[in-house]
Amino acid sequence: MRLRNVKNAKQILDDCEYVIKSPQHFKGKYESLFKNTNPIHIEIGMGKGKFIHEMAKLKPDINFIGIEKYESVLVRAVEKVNTEPLPNLRLMCMDALNFPDIFEHEISCIYLNFSDPWPKTRHAKRRLTSPLFLDIYENVFVNEKRIIQKTDNLILFASSLKNLNNHGYYFEELSLDLASTEIPNVETEYETKFKSQGVKINYLNAYKK
Repeated sequence: MRLRNVKNAKQILDDCEYVIKSPQHFKGKYESLFKNTNPIHIEIGMGKGKFIHEMAKLKPDINFIGIEKYESVLVRAVEKVNTEPLPNLRLMCMDALNFPDIFEHEISCIYLNFSDPWPKTRHAKRRLTSPLFLDIYENVFVNEKRIIQKTDNLILFASSLKNLNNHGYYFEELSLDLASTEIPNVETEYETKFKSQGVKINYLNAYKK
């Protein structure tokens, strides 16, 4: 969800050393940015950054990039990173449609946490697991492809299952109530709120060799 406009958002992002300003310059050579060859995981639509920040702390041997489309939303994550910077975490302001200009067979895992469900049929192609986006991801992944999704929206979840299956993905883990499982889980801001309201979270972990 887009937050209200933040004054001087662009300047705040420009001043943060953990925001990648010209990501196209690192296409094919993100190891020079992180100064290692560890796997790279990205979260598309990172919101305020709680999930990816916690993941980066838990898994220092993995590099994480949080991606957000709107500057005013990314500012909230910048505040978190500035307070507790991590060497294996970077942020980026961009639209996932532009991934072909930014990445080239470098990503090991994509997280999609509570993405906009675009519930109307005429908007289905805008979903981050639509055939349009799954085709884009093909040139982003390196070796095995992995997508992990959490959502409270059953329309989006059903659509994801169908599209991923049609694109040759296998489902390693599936749940219509993540909280009832023993699957390791780092919560997002939305997830914590939903759980307090008794909302069940749908979860999938899909891979393609």
